[in-house]
Amino acid sequence: MSDTTTEQLAQPADLSTGLLPEREPHVLDRLSVIYKYRWASITVFSLVVGWMMVDSYTQIPTYRSTARVLIEDPSSDLSTPADMLRNVPQQDPEMYMETQLRIMRGRDLGQRVTEKLDLTKAPEFNGRGPTPTPLAHGIALVKYYATWPYRLVVRSSAPLPDILATTSGPLAARDHADALVARVNVGLVRGSQLVDLTYDSSDPAFAAQAANAFAEEYVSQNLALKVAALENSATWLTGEVARQQRLVQESERGLAQYREKQDAGALDSSQNIVVARLTQLNDAVTKARTERIQKEGIWRQIQAAGQDAESISSVIANPFIQTLRGQVTQLEQDRARTSERYGEKHPEFLKVTSQLENAKRQLEGEMKKAVVNSKNDYDAAVTQERVLVEQLNVSKAAATDLGRKGVDYSVMLREAESNREIYNQLLTREKELRVVANSRTNNVRVVEQAQVPGAPFTPNHRSDWLYALAFGLVLGIGVAVGIDYLDDTVKTPEDVTRRLKLRFLGLVPSVPGVSHPLISGPLPHDFGEAYRSIRTSLTSQVTGPGAKTVMVCSSQPVEGKTTTSVNIAMALAVGGSRVLLIDADMRRPSVHKALRMTNDRGLSQLLAGQARMREVVQRTHDPNLLTITAGRTPANPSELLASDRMRALISGLETGPFDWVIIDTPPVLAVTDAVIIAPLVSAVIFVVGSEMTRWRLAERAIETLLSSNPRKVLAVLNKVDFGRNRYYYSRYYGHQYKNYYNESPAA
Repeated sequence: MSDTTTEQLAQPADLSTGLLPEREPHVLDRLSVIYKYRWASITVFSLVVGWMMVDSYTQIPTYRSTARVLIEDPSSDLSTPADMLRNVPQQDPEMYMETQLRIMRGRDLGQRVTEKLDLTKAPEFNGRGPTPTPLAHGIALVKYYATWPYRLVVRSSAPLPDILATTSGPLAARDHADALVARVNVGLVRGSQLVDLTYDSSDPAFAAQAANAFAEEYVSQNLALKVAALENSATWLTGEVARQQRLVQESERGLAQYREKQDAGALDSSQNIVVARLTQLNDAVTKARTERIQKEGIWRQIQAAGQDAESISSVIANPFIQTLRGQVTQLEQDRARTSERYGEKHPEFLKVTSQLENAKRQLEGEMKKAVVNSKNDYDAAVTQERVLVEQLNVSKAAATDLGRKGVDYSVMLREAESNREIYNQLLTREKELRVVANSRTNNVRVVEQAQVPGAPFTPNHRSDWLYALAFGLVLGIGVAVGIDYLDDTVKTPEDVTRRLKLRFLGLVPSVPGVSHPLISGPLPHDFGEAYRSIRTSLTSQVTGPGAKTVMVCSSQPVEGKTTTSVNIAMALAVGGSRVLLIDADMRRPSVHKALRMTNDRGLSQLLAGQARMREVVQRTHDPNLLTITAGRTPANPSELLASDRMRALISGLETGPFDWVIIDTPPVLAVTDAVIIAPLVSAVIFVVGSEMTRWRLAERAIETLLSSNPRKVLAVLNKVDFGRNRYYYSRYYGHQYKNYYNESPAA
């Protein structure tokens, strides 16, 4: 059962690649980092909380009192929208409010408040105030930066020096106005035109008094500035009104003189009879010309008709002539009827005949009279037209002369009207400004007086505890994450498979206090089980006929490659395999030290031809395990390992009596010995010291090793501290992994 549990660490999920399966990162992965560096986090957390709370409980109590001021639109006191558009410049409301906030914190307002308050009774100014602790500045900085996002949202205007000033001691040596302003904070109430003006002091009564004084003086200052501006404008307008009045008088006087001098009274629209007369004559001439043309046409028709004037329509249309013509016609009919009835000798016939002749004579006389009248009407129309045309020409000449005079007159008239209009506007505006200035209306007023605070604003032990715990927790976690980020060493099997891209063979727990721990010695049981698991994984991944040759190397010294080589050889030997362990690190040999053997003769003498195989092979306490130590250090180790004798040795061992040949080689980055042997063996075991080997060094070593085209590269994670990484291994490899091996065999 122990082998099965151990193999969970040693066996990869995918035997074809040797890599662990990909998984989504979990929040508990981050907690493992915090657990790993928990003591550093707890230390930082305790120091921060202790420092902040010591300062909180030793801090001088500060009282804060707030007065609320309403700042309305500066144009709200104007009477009409036209006045607003004419007198108030268009401006950004946000910019206006920001300007007012800066005025509230200005030195001029502070000087006015200083003159109003009796600062000899204030502890901050009479030199009798309490002195804050040196940590007060630090806690002020912490609180300031902790609340910085909130200050951005509410647009608070408290800069950092003022926060430090609120924790300062007596300020008798400083200017009182600057000291007052340093303790004032103003902030706009979001979504309104209200401004909160706060003052901090160690004296609660003085805090309320100072806050009210600042608010009242700001209102008074705003009103004074506004009234002064209105009075200055009114004074200027008074001078402009007088000057404009003189211009109006001069222009109207010049206009009257021009009319009198040029006899141009008719130029006035109300007295312009010349134009009216010209219009009437023009209409009369048009009418007379029309009548003359009409009567001339009638007369021409009469002349053309001659004796046949009776056919003229104007003659026929005469009512009297039409009556006479009717009488003649009737009498002719009566005479014809009488002649038929009585004969021509009858008196009645003679009477009718006499009446007919009289009627014809009368008709002929009327016809002649009509012709004469038509001629007289035509002559009269011609005369009337000529008279009217002459009068029209005279009127045109008078109108032309008047028009020439009207050019200059119009210029003078427009100038006089313009001067009069400007004068009226200035006079109206002057009166309005006088009314507004006398009304003393103000767009700023205090809506809420500051009250004496019943409890100190700082220190607030409850909020200080929250700040301390939050800040300490953030710093503690930050320290753990920072240390883990800066630690770029290989730590877990996942680091080996995913970052180094190697097949994972197994991991070995660390054994403190022992330089070369062996599974044959009195060591923890989990140490031996780790190598048994590696043995199982190695036999499954390195297969084939004959002896399997395995080279063990690392990127740098002290990663435990020699210990790994010896223990893998022992584990294979205990399992029944015949194993030969060769120490190929001829520069710094260690196999003989781990096995407590002599090193008089070894591999160096064998490759140099100074000894035979049977002379260098030594037996160990295990009959299945033989070893060849490095021997005395030669002058040319790399050349010996690259020689044909080394190739022949490995080839001979693969067909020899051994099942496994384990070769311990120098670190890859130190010398090239491991690179020379790598392509000659069946597999390479790359030992990585947990939390010892840096990423770049391991990657560089693997890149160097792979350049020689080895057949297979397996990785062993050595010196794993289960206690330091308990959270990780308990999460991914079972909660009782380490404790399992601590149980007694009987259990």
